[in-house]
Amino acid sequence: MTVRSRAGLAVLLVAALLLTACGVTRGDQATGLHRLRMMVPNSPGGGYDLTARTAVKIMEDTDITGRVEVFNVIGAGGTVAMARLMNEKGNDDLMMMMGLGVVGATYTNGSTARASDATALAKMVEEQEGILVPANSPYRTMADFVAAWKADPARVTVGGGSSPGGPDHLFPMETARAVGVDPKRVNYITYDGGGDLLTALLGGKIAVGTSGLGEYVDQIEAGQVRVLAVSGTERVEGVDAPTLTEAGIDLTFTNWRGVLAPPGISDDARDAMVRALTDLHGTDQWKEALVRNGWSDAFLTGPAFDQFLADQDHRVSTTLTELGLL
Repeated sequence: MTVRSRAGLAVLLVAALLLTACGVTRGDQATGLHRLRMMVPNSPGGGYDLTARTAVKIMEDTDITGRVEVFNVIGAGGTVAMARLMNEKGNDDLMMMMGLGVVGATYTNGSTARASDATALAKMVEEQEGILVPANSPYRTMADFVAAWKADPARVTVGGGSSPGGPDHLFPMETARAVGVDPKRVNYITYDGGGDLLTALLGGKIAVGTSGLGEYVDQIEAGQVRVLAVSGTERVEGVDAPTLTEAGIDLTFTNWRGVLAPPGISDDARDAMVRALTDLHGTDQWKEALVRNGWSDAFLTGPAFDQFLADQDHRVSTTLTELGLL
């Protein structure tokens, strides 16, 4: 080989190395995740969608990961997405944002897929539920709503962004029981996510909505939606509404959201995903998102999250059996 040929080969090798380096993000090096997708089990604009897209944007912006594709799989309150997750056994580039609503939907839709059978990655947040009415609602307080509800439960339509067994369903059922309304008489209408629920609420198709508050921050601030009460132990910052306890109702209730991967992925893939979510949890941007959306930090990984999912399966199946829905 001539000197000129060797020099030319050296230039080509250097160029190849530079091109290869350009294809690797700092996130790839840190977590070992070269490409990743995040599945959302309900419609755009819902709680899972908001949480997933917030998490993904922060992971991308802080170079925890490279670009992450977010996509929605709609149907049966998350059961369709859960079935897809289980069918992707061994696929180590897929995560799914989920929560109590998906757990409940698998039971009420007769699915055999269980969150506890997937690969548990991390529980991320807890969120209070709110009892929501449109601005022109005749119900100005919880007392107004409860009085009408007790007088004729069938006439008061209550909508939620989750299927029976999900938080938006379990919450009004438990509230009904707490105020002396038979849960079996509650006129509950299911919507596939918070976006569809908001349309129904503002369009007068339902009298009351029950949902996490993070999905309606803009509408609450604009005065389009009023909150009669929140379900946690303390008031939500920035929301002018009492807790149920303050309104004289002996009940507290919280929803949660977490991330799963398909069953059967490698330990290395699972650890890389958990590491990425742990890094996300440690960012200032995530802490700001918690405050902005009214979420409570509930980060949990490893065996503790495995056990939590098993406990949630038991909680939902027990409650639905008591309500005569299983």
